[in-house]
Amino acid sequence: MKRGNLFEAIPAELEKEVFESLIENGNVRIERIISNGHRSPESGWYDQQQNEWVLLLKGEATIAFANDVIVELGPGDHIDIPSHTRHKVIGTSSNSATIWLAVHY
Repeated sequence: MKRGNLFEAIPAELEKEVFESLIENGNVRIERIISNGHRSPESGWYDQQQNEWVLLLKGEATIAFANDVIVELGPGDHIDIPSHTRHKVIGTSSNSATIWLAVHY
């Protein structure tokens, strides 16, 4: 049995985004992501092999898609991103941690 709390152990200073794998098997990976003003690199896109369902638990985030769609997320908002849907994070809250739960399946 593995137990934890998604709102604990948040680093006070976040030089880089934190990606923490919570559960992983051959078909599913669940991770906590902690951002604070972070964004994807200017060049390139995420183009993942698996679908990704993302839930924003705390903070705010903006995701851009290659088809020019922009999605703004706040606490409780979630989005399902099909595999090979090119996207990037163009902004997250910079005054406090943004906490994401991502399920790759």
